[in-house]
Amino acid sequence: MSKALLTLVEKLEQDRSLRMPRNIRQRSQGLDELEACLAVDQLNGTALHQRATSISTELESINFRLYESIRREIQRGACREILIEWLPDWNDPATFANLGYDYLDELVGGILQLEEPSPGVAPLESEMVAYQPTPARHIFDFINRAALIEQDSLIDLGAGLGQVTLITSICCKARCTGIELEPSYVESASKSAQSLKLNKASFIQGDVRRAALAEGTVFYLYTPFLGTILRDVLDSLRQEAACRKIRLATFGPCTPIVAAEHWLNINGPLIADRIALFDSRA
Repeated sequence: MSKALLTLVEKLEQDRSLRMPRNIRQRSQGLDELEACLAVDQLNGTALHQRATSISTELESINFRLYESIRREIQRGACREILIEWLPDWNDPATFANLGYDYLDELVGGILQLEEPSPGVAPLESEMVAYQPTPARHIFDFINRAALIEQDSLIDLGAGLGQVTLITSICCKARCTGIELEPSYVESASKSAQSLKLNKASFIQGDVRRAALAEGTVFYLYTPFLGTILRDVLDSLRQEAACRKIRLATFGPCTPIVAAEHWLNINGPLIADRIALFDSRA
């Protein structure tokens, strides 16, 4: 493994493009490769290990300075434009070929700086789904396709740590609200919003089945629940749609269930492993 590590370290040391702040994708890939090598390396304390650690520290420092510069721009009121240069090509099928997380999640994590939730998360009801954040590329894809305007009000139902709410608030002028049952998640998300001075982002601790939905125009669900809970929430949304036009955005296993709702129209093709958009029928 030392030969493989040496080859990688030399490549990273010599690649000056990795020092360019905008090349976060390549830098994150290099850091992942380095971490994988160091995880199985038995050369602790050697000169090679020190070189590997040094290059890792250098690249992480570049990322940290990038995150801090973006955070300052957001705090000054910059919106979507500050993030555009790092976004992928939405027309490239490869953008959605990877089902996991990628460099955009590193970027979002560095910008939001969400605090680790306190231990002792409350147990979920049987039909509630364990929290998993929406991959960042899907959040940006949603923002790009939904085209929210200032008059919109996004409500993220089962917001978790609030990435969708926070990133949408950064990129759009719409009011964004996350409703989440777990108090420690709400506390962490709220602190991030306050730190970034996102005045149109807020979080409510509570059960979405009993939440006030009257101000929402767009509702987001990353399958936070199934079964009768999902049924109750969809019934509540149908009642809202009887009073005004609303839109839904869904991701994950709940999408086919939502697609079967007679009061909704699918907006565009239904593509597996991509956020689906729905409009309520007139």
